[in-house]
Parts: sequence; C-alpha cells; structure tokens
Amino acid sequence: MRIVSHTCSNTEIVNALGCADQLVGVDADSDYPPEVVATLPRLGRDLNLDVEAVRRLAPDLVLTSLTVPGHERVVAALHTAGLQTLVCDPQSLEDVYADIRRIAAALGVAERGAALVASMQAAMPAATPPGLRPRVLVEWWPKPVIAAARRSWVNDIIHLAGGGNPWGEVDTKSVPLEYADAAAQQPDIVVMSWCGVKVEHYRADKVRSRPGWDQVPAVAHDRVVPISEAYLGRPGPRLVEGYRQLRAAIAAMAP
Repeated sequence: MRIVSHTCSNTEIVNALGCADQLVGVDADSDYPPEVVATLPRLGRDLNLDVEAVRRLAPDLVLTSLTVPGHERVVAALHTAGLQTLVCDPQSLEDVYADIRRIAAALGVAERGAALVASMQAAMPAATPPGLRPRVLVEWWPKPVIAAARRSWVNDIIHLAGGGNPWGEVDTKSVPLEYADAAAQQPDIVVMSWCGVKVEHYRADKVRSRPGWDQVPAVAHDRVVPISEAYLGRPGPRLVEGYRQLRAAIAAMAP
C-alpha cells in the first residue's frame, strides 16, 4: 500500500506499526524517525499541504487529521482531489488508541495495532499520589497562556501521571488565559510544551518573569518543566515519553 501521511503523529504511528516502508510522502513537519522521513518527499506544512503533489504520488491512502484549526480545509481539498483519506480527530487518550487501531486495520495489520495500544497502556499506569494531586498546567503557548483543557488527551495523561488539571472541567480542547487568570489557579507544576518550538528553545524565565507569578507555587518552588511538544502534543506512540517525564516531575514533589 502507498501511504501519504499529513501529520507527525500519523507518520509516527505508521512507523510504530512496522509499516514505514509503505510511506511515499509526508508533511514537512514530520521529523521522526529521522532515518525514515529523511528519504521521503516533503509535501508542505500541515496547513499548506501541496495537494497536487500528493495526488501525483498516487497514494492508496492519505492519513490526515483535524487536530489543528484549519485542517478541515486541507481535508476538503484532499477529498476534492479524489484521494482516499483516513481522518483522525482524537480528543481523549481513548480516541488516540482508537485511531491507532483504525490505522492498523486500514494497513492490514490490526494485530499490531492492538499490540501497540496494549504496550502504551502498560507503559502509562495510573499513579496514585499520597496526598492531594498537584495542580499541573500544561501550556501549549506562553503568551497568552494556552492551557490543555478537558477535551485533550493531555488531560487524561495528567491524571494518569498523578496530577490534576485546573482546567480539566473546561469543555474545550484548550483555553487561552490571561496571566492573572492562570496564576489564580496556583499551579504546582508548569509544563512548557510550546507548539512549534524546539524544546532546547523553551525558556523557563518567560514563565518566572510573568507579573505576579513569583508567588505561584510552580515558580516559587522552581517547578517549571520543559517537556517537548513532540511527547505531549502529538497523539501517537511517543505520548508514553511525555507521560514518563510528567510522572517524574510529579514524583519529584514527594517529600
């Protein structure tokens, strides 16, 4: 089967299923595994996919998504071009698992999909904190603060890792916040997982220097943590690494 992957997470799922040899093209943001994507045609960034270039590759299936605002235009263009698509739009962690199973079934390796999901579930056991769950702010962007909310797989991962999400009852994928509103929730841990920024460029001083944040527990106790958006923002197999790093940050709070 000839597969084009439109998003990083789908590229990583295909690889984890042992089907990387079926990829004939990927979006420009797919960067993992590097030895796989380095040899493939790059077809444009997520919101600027070159649909005509995709069509010329004659794929049997295009793996795409609605996870980014504006993706619906790309999906519509793929349909107009007569391309067969599988569209992912996960919100919960269970949705991520369901998409892995759907992709595996479409690629004819359903048993590998079940095994991959089982391995991810085993690697992310539910942690029970000894006391109150620490309040964890996972922010997708620093200004304004954009926090993961209820309809995000990250909300589930925070809970599995032993934390609580102050915005976990806000019924949306993410919520923009003024500095004062974010600080009012007194997060115990702030996780920088800034979209489109390499983790080595995350700067904790951008969080520490926010007006009035010196009394926020995460800042006062030096618990501003970088976790790459590749590990929390991509709904695929590497969420396991995001869980591990978040679990370590929460466990470090134990007396």
